[in-house]
Amino acid sequence: MASGTVRVEVEGHIATMTVSRPEKLNALDLDMLKALSDAADEVEANAQVRVAILTGEGKGFSAGGDIKAWGGMRPEEFGHAWVRHGHRIFERLATLRVPLIAALNGHALGGGLELAGVADIRIGEEHIKIGLPETGLGMVPGWSGTQRLVKRFGAQIVRRMALGGEVFTAEEARGLGLVDAVVATGKAVVAANEYAARIAARGPAALEIVKLMIASANDEDNGTAVEALGSILAAKTGDLKEGVASFTEKRSAKFKGEW
Repeated sequence: MASGTVRVEVEGHIATMTVSRPEKLNALDLDMLKALSDAADEVEANAQVRVAILTGEGKGFSAGGDIKAWGGMRPEEFGHAWVRHGHRIFERLATLRVPLIAALNGHALGGGLELAGVADIRIGEEHIKIGLPETGLGMVPGWSGTQRLVKRFGAQIVRRMALGGEVFTAEEARGLGLVDAVVATGKAVVAANEYAARIAARGPAALEIVKLMIASANDEDNGTAVEALGSILAAKTGDLKEGVASFTEKRSAKFKGEW
């Protein structure tokens, strides 16, 4: 299905979300943020999906936030309609119930790197560049570049990009853990599908639970992870079935402590 400027295609157990604004190197504007949110909802709601891929159409993964989209905003509008709104959507992608692979077919700079950072696995093509150039514009990373990226890649790497303006090649990024694999130009989506098939062959319930456990161990949204795991466990117990039945039948519950 299509959702604005983000296409969602499902084949078997693999969903592919493609950011589609190739004439702007997939730079993000408000419509694209909304489309990303819709795409995440669509993937989340499809019980057949066990793994998802995020990529960009054309020669770019994402050039980050479109300056024309936010450059003229008032400070309060920028903070709320752009930064906070985008942050919520990136968090939505980062907490998808299924593993997410970013197929980096082009540069991932600024907001593009923050977008790649929501994925569990990143596969980059050999020609790409990765960096956080915001301070060169007098701006700061606003879509979790100084938060999620620090937790996932380490503070010093983010310092080098955000403070020093360093831009890394694909191989340099692999050595630093910013990407997990480097492939030939034009092969990122193919490689991502191969890795996705590898993931999809594993137990879907175990994948979802392990993703939550890793997020908790990495101090990423601990409250959600703990409550989701607890809720899943409780929902599978005989006590819950009895509780629902007693409520429906207007009687006292007879719990047996059945797991």
